[in-house]
Amino acid sequence: MIIKNFDQLSINSLRNHALQITEAGFEAIDTETVIKESVKLTNGTLQIKDRQFDLKKFEHIYLIGVGKVAFAAGKALEKMLGNYITDGIVLDVQGGKLKKLKSLIGTHPLASQKNVLATKEIISLLKKAGREDLILAVISGGSSALLCAPHKISYEKIAEIFEVMTGTGATIEEINIVRKHLSEINGGDLAKLTYPATIISLIFSDVPGDDLDTIGSGPTVLDSSTTADAQALIEKYNVLKEAKLSKVEFTETPKNPIYFEKVANIIVVNSKRAVDAMAKKAAELNYKVSIFSTQVQGEASDAGQKLLASAEDKTAVLAAGETTVSIKGDGIGGRNQHLVLSALKHLKEDQVIISADSDGVDHSRFAGAIGDKETVKKAIGKKISIEKYLDNFDSFNFYRVVEDGIETGPLESNVSDFMLVLSA
Repeated sequence: MIIKNFDQLSINSLRNHALQITEAGFEAIDTETVIKESVKLTNGTLQIKDRQFDLKKFEHIYLIGVGKVAFAAGKALEKMLGNYITDGIVLDVQGGKLKKLKSLIGTHPLASQKNVLATKEIISLLKKAGREDLILAVISGGSSALLCAPHKISYEKIAEIFEVMTGTGATIEEINIVRKHLSEINGGDLAKLTYPATIISLIFSDVPGDDLDTIGSGPTVLDSSTTADAQALIEKYNVLKEAKLSKVEFTETPKNPIYFEKVANIIVVNSKRAVDAMAKKAAELNYKVSIFSTQVQGEASDAGQKLLASAEDKTAVLAAGETTVSIKGDGIGGRNQHLVLSALKHLKEDQVIISADSDGVDHSRFAGAIGDKETVKKAIGKKISIEKYLDNFDSFNFYRVVEDGIETGPLESNVSDFMLVLSA
């Protein structure tokens, strides 16, 4: 069971069903399972989804993995490819022991010197690749921060910029446009760096809509944004003033298509896989299924109310995406907990709402939260005000007190967030 406190939260049948449906979403995106189903090796031919590659024609094969799934994916690929791998590095936040690949540990969501040094090591490895070589890259959620090669700016200042943008409601697309133009490896720079080697990128999408040049800030993807776009966003969110910067010097991302002629970017998992699994479980439990969207964005509080507005009797309304929170208080929370907390006052007696981050970390030790009239009763019983916690943007402490936070621990998976409204 991925949801560790499943039994504690499952205090009635409607909650139990909602948690079963959410559990199905978590299980569907397990990295080892995804690799086994999406990647096959037969007589030297590597098949990834519907694409085939003859490994025997390459002189060397280098494997790199970056992001929250990097270690788990690297372990599975190492086991599958064995001696085909010449060398490789995986960079994530937990690390571990691998037989052929080197495991490096960085920080997320904010970059650190660890990330800078690890990225330098990855770049040194990639520079070995020549025209007859293959780079097998795993790109997943968290790559944007972990793969850190700042352009004429310190990683500390980059961290300040993104704290400002996150706190003022910038979308992941907007944040990553700025990231790409402050980096010497994202936004297609990795492809330029390694040209003319062949690159196959296995992409674990955590971005609503699966926009390739946004996922992990698109290190192997031709970027459509420009320095002018990045500058406009810095102005839109008043970043220079808030981050106490006099100026920011952006770099343009590679626009020459020649650098991408030998690159295959393949999405191996996304939020649709999770939502499909949730829909299957909901149907098994005899609920009608309504897919609200797999591209939910905007303010978390608005998203929760829209989900509730679309709810019908005996129906599971399912969604995925990545909301934002324009923070005005000094509490602790995450976008998923905030979404559920803001929805509580709009819930009917026979409804339950869940929102959870698929990587198990919603800016706290909770992956997200569950909410229903039982949650409201517990808040009343403990004499705590929902509105007070909402106004202070302190959803984590609210759910800590009422004990309705969803706990999974950090997970080696990430496809944005799951959302569910279940009506009896």
